[in-house]
Amino acid sequence: MERGLYIAASGMVAEMARQDLIANDLANSSTPGYKADRAVQGSFGNMLLQNTRTGQTVGPLGNGARIERQVTDLGAQPLKETGEDLDFAIAGDGFFAVQTPQGVRYTRNGQFTAAANGRLVDQRNNPVLGQNGQPLTIGADGKVPQGNVGIFAVTNARKSGDNLFTGTAGGPGTGEVRSGALEGSGAEPTRAMTDMIASLRAFESGQKVITTIDSTLNKAANQVGSM
Repeated sequence: MERGLYIAASGMVAEMARQDLIANDLANSSTPGYKADRAVQGSFGNMLLQNTRTGQTVGPLGNGARIERQVTDLGAQPLKETGEDLDFAIAGDGFFAVQTPQGVRYTRNGQFTAAANGRLVDQRNNPVLGQNGQPLTIGADGKVPQGNVGIFAVTNARKSGDNLFTGTAGGPGTGEVRSGALEGSGAEPTRAMTDMIASLRAFESGQKVITTIDSTLNKAANQVGSM
């Protein structure tokens, strides 16, 4: 089978995976504390071509592209004042901790609210934890002192969905909790749109390569083969 078909198809598959990440970033461009993802592309190993008669080296031939890894940009984003008593942001490093049915998860999204039982919870009703690992209770004044909200240093932080992260807590984070504010999203719509256009063009290039190879093979089978 024509190797060029596989090379072009591998590039298209890599761009499809990249487009999924970009689309997710665009969808979360307004989500507080969201962290953008980047797809790192690489190539499969090259194959060294040689002349079958003389053994002379012709040169290398690439075997296609692939997504080597997905990288999440965990850099802190600017804070936005909201004036809401139960909104919290972290200035610096660290994560909030919430108790989910799957265990403790971490997040930079401090858009919290009050549960019916008086506890501080996230948007999915997961209790927010203090530095001692216990759920926080909202005071009679409808507030939670910012010093009571726990922030944790998390190693090997990995996305687990719903703007939550898994990882290993390594003690208190070095950042500072601020009430009445939220961290902005790490997704930049302008950059995401530019990346999406570039990815679509690369995908279309792969389509054109496949179309050209298919046309060449068709001529070889029907025209040259009939001579």
